Amino acid sequence: MGKREEDQGTRAIRCALGILLGGALALGVCLLFLLGASAAISGGLAGLGLTYQITIVGCVLGGFAGGLLAIGRCGSGLAAGLAVGAVLFLLLLTLGALCFREVSLEGESIGLLCGALCGGAAAGLTGGRPGGRRRKKRGRR
Repeated sequence: MGKREEDQGTRAIRCALGILLGGALALGVCLLFLLGASAAISGGLAGLGLTYQITIVGCVLGGFAGGLLAIGRCGSGLAAGLAVGAVLFLLLLTLGALCFREVSLEGESIGLLCGALCGGAAAGLTGGRPGGRRRKKRGRR
């Protein structure tokens, strides 16, 4: 194997690990946001009818945070962000199946998928590296 093949293999492993870590971070951010939102609902600051919308916002925020982590490790923008959104959705689907013993890909699950993918895509679009090199800004003397 040449040096070029080894570099591609290590980059692929680093990118896959970044996507998985981004998905784990996305799940953590989503669950922390939902914990805070549930406390706000219990305290009467938010209405009970907003739970579905709050859940989608949590997916968007989680996908965005995890996408930024994956882009920092991977280097590729939109693809890594969308992959993190997909990993977040699969983790949420797995947790839902373990907790509620049923999986329904109708109705509300599609909203969660769209929220997770949109959060990851937003991270991919905003967190990508520019094409050229950045110049270092020098301070005034």
